Order: sequence, then structure tokens, then C-alpha cells
Amino acid sequence: MDARPLEEQARAIRTDIVEMIAEAGSGHPGGSLSCADILTALYLGGVMDHDPAEPRKEGRDRFILAKGHAAPALYATLAHAGYLPREELKTLRKLGSRLQGHPDCRLCPGVEVSTGSLGQGLSIAAGTAAGLALDGKPGCVFALLGDGECEEGQVWEAAMFAAHRHLGNLVAIVDHNGLQIDGAITDVCNPEDLGAKFAAFGWDVTEVDGHDVAALVDALGALKAAGGDRPHAVIARTVKGKGVSFMENQAGWHGKAPNAEELTIALADLQAAGE
Repeated sequence: MDARPLEEQARAIRTDIVEMIAEAGSGHPGGSLSCADILTALYLGGVMDHDPAEPRKEGRDRFILAKGHAAPALYATLAHAGYLPREELKTLRKLGSRLQGHPDCRLCPGVEVSTGSLGQGLSIAAGTAAGLALDGKPGCVFALLGDGECEEGQVWEAAMFAAHRHLGNLVAIVDHNGLQIDGAITDVCNPEDLGAKFAAFGWDVTEVDGHDVAALVDALGALKAAGGDRPHAVIARTVKGKGVSFMENQAGWHGKAPNAEELTIALADLQAAGE
């Protein structure tokens, strides 16, 4: 497939991310920027069966943002997919906005589950996938986790459950950028080797460049089609702060907003990347 239109969409999503966080004066740019290509592949690359006109339609695929602090990436993607007007993105974290600091399924169309407490998202996704399987209903469940999040014990309880229940309709994607709020994951509480760990729990494991949209579309689409009797883990190698020169690979940009001068530089970086 020709990935250029999707790459342009991903850059537009990154632009929205930095603008909305700057407008809010708070938020999490690093991990939002690192997962933009993954969300682009899922929602705009034809991987997921979803409908912005009917967000709760029967038979849809489901997406659960386990790393709920990356809500700006999800909101921007939903806007590009037709769930929200793009101008609403500038209301992020403001009083009365549907776009809370973490996703709220009661307020925002397209959000399946309210998330933000790290470690719980994969359990929710596994339970959802198990429910669909028990009811004999179609639909694949995709969950996006942070690599630092994989230090949480509940992640591995969910992994054990999913393998035991043979949930071939579950795909866990790890946004593996190597950093978390306190620094490198290998320094804080080393969870490596993530692929080997998921495999040891009985999952099929795929590794992919998390910034190659075409490769993501191919890999995620193939896993959805494969189904089978084993859950699927995708280790997506990414760069925290991707696309913004002074944010890339900097743990300090996990959870702070750019000022006006920094926003100008960030937007110039993203524009230059598309030229």
C-alpha cells in the first residue's frame, strides 16, 4: 500500500497533539507523539472496523488505551477519523470539555473505556475479548500499553488469563519507547525482554517499527485476520516525543506542556518532516 497519505495524517495528528497540549498548559506530549503512527494505522489505515456515525455498532472492533495519559493522541486521531470536530481539540483539559486529561467513555464518542490507572487496561481488554468470544460475536480488541506500564503486575495477570482463555481476538500493542516518567525503563524497573515475556505467557509475538505506518497496517491487519487460539502481542519500537527535535528520547517531556517558543519550534519540526 502507499503509506504517504497515512504518514501525512500521522504528522497532522502530531501537530494537533502539541497544539492542544500547549493550549491546555498541561498534558503528556512524549508518549502521545510516540504512539501517533500506531493509532493512525488502526483508525485510518483500515485495520479496525469502526464507524464514527455509530460508535457503538454491533460487530465493531474495539480499541482500549491502557496508557490513558496519551489521551491527546487518541482525541486527535478520533477527530481525524470523524468522531469529533478538530476545533474541539483545543478544549483539552478545560472545564466542561469532553476531552478530559484521561479518556472518559461517558463524555467522548469513540472512547470504549475510561482509562488512566496504569496496569488495568489489558485486563479490561482481555475481559472484553473473552465476552465477545463467549457470546460468539465478531470483533477484535486492540489494547495499547506503555512499556513502563508493563512493570505493573496486573499486566501479567491479564496476559496469563488471555492465554488460558485462548483469546485469538485480542491484540496487545506495546508502545516501546524505552522511557517513562522517571527515566529509562531499564533503570526504573527493567521489564525487558518484553517480547520474550509475552511469548513465555503463551502469546504470539510480533516486533515492528512503530513509526512505519505501512508495516503497522500490514502487521496489525494480519493479526486481526489470523485470529486463532492465542492472543497476539505487538512490540512496537518507537521514539518518545517522535517528530519534535527537543522532545525526542527525553524523559522530561513525559508530562509537561511546551511554552510559546517551544511550540513554534515543534510546529516547524513537524512541518519540515513533511517537506
